[in-house]
Amino acid sequence: MSAWTQAIEALKAGRVPESTGELKVYPRSYAEYEGTRLVMAKAGYDKAILAAGASPLFDALEGQAEAGGKVCPLTHANRLVLNEYFPWTKPRAFGTQIATIGLGDRLGLAAPGHIKTVAGRDVRPILAQQSIRELNLTGRNYKEVVDAACFGAFQEGYRDGFGADGDHLKVDSDIQMAMDLGFTMLTLDCSEKIDNTIEGLDAAAIESKYAALPQEVRSRYESRYLNRSFDVGGHAISFDRAALMKNVLIYGQAIEFMVYVYETYITKAGREVDFEISIDETMTPTDPESHFLVANELYARGVTIYSMAPRFCGEFQKGIDYIGDLAQFERELIVHAAIADHFGYKLSIHSGSDKFSVFPIIAKYTKGRFHVKTAGTNWLEAVRTVAKVNPSLYRRMHAYALEHYKEALAYYHVTTDFAAIKPLDQVADEDLHTYMDENNARQMIHITYGILLQAKDADGRPLFKDEFYRTLSDQEEAYEASLRSHIGKHLELLGK
Repeated sequence: MSAWTQAIEALKAGRVPESTGELKVYPRSYAEYEGTRLVMAKAGYDKAILAAGASPLFDALEGQAEAGGKVCPLTHANRLVLNEYFPWTKPRAFGTQIATIGLGDRLGLAAPGHIKTVAGRDVRPILAQQSIRELNLTGRNYKEVVDAACFGAFQEGYRDGFGADGDHLKVDSDIQMAMDLGFTMLTLDCSEKIDNTIEGLDAAAIESKYAALPQEVRSRYESRYLNRSFDVGGHAISFDRAALMKNVLIYGQAIEFMVYVYETYITKAGREVDFEISIDETMTPTDPESHFLVANELYARGVTIYSMAPRFCGEFQKGIDYIGDLAQFERELIVHAAIADHFGYKLSIHSGSDKFSVFPIIAKYTKGRFHVKTAGTNWLEAVRTVAKVNPSLYRRMHAYALEHYKEALAYYHVTTDFAAIKPLDQVADEDLHTYMDENNARQMIHITYGILLQAKDADGRPLFKDEFYRTLSDQEEAYEASLRSHIGKHLELLGK
């Protein structure tokens, strides 16, 4: 009798199957619907949903017949069936009144650990969160990203809700794809619509460019803002002519883009979608006047947003703590948080991974109502796990990353001192995981994830990817423990 058969016989008898030497059962996944009983299990490296008992759900699931039941692979089609019969496995929007954390899972393996981390806390996870850049670098697609999140929720029996974020989307085709696939959050990247050349112009050049704008545009902005002062949570925000001209020239096209996307996609989605505005990809920090003007224009034109991500002072580099003046950050965050409160949306913190020194400040002034995005830090915890349990694989990955990191600098801005990374031959196997505690090595591994996952040998076979995934499958409890510890530290410092 196969391991699958034994488990299905238990389901038919109304019992939750037990794990055996051949089969690992995830008991929290046990679910029932009109006489059909389901449970997720893993044999070797393959997970499947076992089903027993006649019902429309049983008929809808695709799978191989086994002992009067079915062994159903974790396919996109079967994910859609779960969504239909168990609504808690489907992504949802959360609105502005609860804290959320984006948990970019580049491997499709982290959802169970993420769920165990947030369970019981006053925060909701955005389990599916990927940008087009990340998809290109990992070789995944949006269907796979959402599927992994939904199956993770099913595996853990997680009923408190999770979201799916089409992160940093810029073009219509990608936005439409995310909407069609049921994404419940859209992060609109406005970087290509923000005119970063304005900051370097002198007053005469700004005046000339502003005068070239249509009269109706200038009149609209001047009537709303010129020589006016706005009280925002006790902070006075005002616009003289110079400040107004500069802001209109920098953000005017971006505002039109935001309105267009809202009217074209968000209002026509037929469901709730959390609409986030990203204006953090700019040459200089977002000042309060700019933040206020963008928000005020959106609300004046009927656009309601879920969150906005300004660019804060200092540096939010990938995978390391905040670099900058904490006192200045606090002074400026107070005003940014007041603006978000004034309009009723959440402040969003991008590249939020590992920004431990500023988390208490964010928690305090947002009053616990925020969105924080993480991504690469979850990949780094996977690498940390591999370093602990498969040192040979880690050594090969580290050496390859060191040889190829320059290719990754086209995608990420970091201040890594690659020469300062301790040579591999000076680190014992049992200490390899400490590379993830040293900023330079940490950033090197962070930015080379795509290079490492796509690396192939002369015959076109993956150099690392297959062994990396097999290692994490064998050590899924260890990976979950790393995530719970590391992301848990984020949430504790954020007051959650």
